[in-house]
Amino acid sequence: MKQSVIIELSTPEIVERLAEEKQQLVRLKLNNAVTPLENPIKIKEQRKTIARLMTELRKRELESLKK
Repeated sequence: MKQSVIIELSTPEIVERLAEEKQQLVRLKLNNAVTPLENPIKIKEQRKTIARLMTELRKRELESLKK
């Protein structure tokens, strides 16, 4: 997920999406432990997406504190 898409989401949508992405990461890790994934780079991409979502949440939190 690109940063431009994340910025367009509302805060509740980001929180919901973050929970979904974390669940997906857990599933990917479990599947990789049982049988190696065809494309293990998906795990890395998933972590980056989670980081982007968390960064945007933190940015909005800091902006609301400044006001």
